[in-house]
Amino acid sequence: MNRLLRERTVYVVGIGMHAYGFPSETPYVQLGLQAVREALDDADLAWPQVQSAVVGTAALGMAAGRVMLRHLGSTGLEVLQVENASASGSTAFRLACLQVASGERDVVLALGVDKFGDGRRAALKDGLPPLSPTSHVPLVKFALLARRCMREQGLTLHDMARVAVKNHGNAARNPYAQFRKPRTLEQVLASPRVVGDLTALQCCPRGEGAAAVIVVSEDGLRRLDLARTRAVQVLASVASSEELTPEGSPPLVELVRKSSAAALSQAGIVPKDLDIVELHDAFSIEELLYTEAIGICETGEGAAYVARGAADIDGGACAINPSGGLIGMGHPLGPTGVGQIAEITRQLRGEATGRQHPGARLALAHMIGLGSVAVAHVLARAGT
Repeated sequence: MNRLLRERTVYVVGIGMHAYGFPSETPYVQLGLQAVREALDDADLAWPQVQSAVVGTAALGMAAGRVMLRHLGSTGLEVLQVENASASGSTAFRLACLQVASGERDVVLALGVDKFGDGRRAALKDGLPPLSPTSHVPLVKFALLARRCMREQGLTLHDMARVAVKNHGNAARNPYAQFRKPRTLEQVLASPRVVGDLTALQCCPRGEGAAAVIVVSEDGLRRLDLARTRAVQVLASVASSEELTPEGSPPLVELVRKSSAAALSQAGIVPKDLDIVELHDAFSIEELLYTEAIGICETGEGAAYVARGAADIDGGACAINPSGGLIGMGHPLGPTGVGQIAEITRQLRGEATGRQHPGARLALAHMIGLGSVAVAHVLARAGT
């Protein structure tokens, strides 16, 4: 992929969203088409100019993409559908980039869309008796991990709660976010405990929504006379899965460490170069651990990094989850990874009104999904 991106540049030229929200009666088709139309308008493209569409969804069922996109017109384009749990949208974006980087297509749509589903997992159908009734529940795993960090590293309830305060505050400035209300430290700590020490305001909401991104090649950018100043370059795309790790090292943390390092190496940059990071913070403990794993700060310094404001939009060294993250913006699964790319694109363009991180040039989008898998992308502002 590194060779492909060097030989054939991939740009994000259009982004669109349907605001994330709680489950409603709105059909998924309406959610998805709003995001696609907004992305087409943003790129100044017409639907027939899109050559391929990759749809990421985790709960809609088979053929969701074609059923939805035919309402824009039956143009004969290629339609793919991908499911990769929380990383479904990230995987759709990766496949769209690969199609352009390989030279097969010049204009590709990556779309994430979902409605709240039944949550059935393949792990519950593998024919093996579970260790416990909750052994496949992510919330339980992260609550146990949080307790371990509190015991071994001195992490406190306030340390975890500050992540939620920051991300709810960012989401309050994001018109596409599911939660639009800033929260105080006291409110986060006083919200009902869900499992262990994780309170409700430290856990991401599930719901529905859509996000769309259009990627093009250098040839497509010129041929269609698209605005180069608003094009954001994709420098790296990496996908991997969990592997055996040394005893005592949480496998997910190692997965984030290795996958982000691979993406940064592919882009030719180091963690300290990053201005923006959108990462998987389904639970507050994750952001602290993954900020360290990515290398934004040293191991054991994640809580202090947040506490001193280094992860803030205003005045921070590297803004972590300026969209509000999964905790504040929401986590409808299919759209989440594409929504990260849309947020990063706004930031790198300087168009994130009300939550703009000053001088943003380089960004990392990182998602994990059940299984466990990781998908990471590095993007750069035009001219970087």
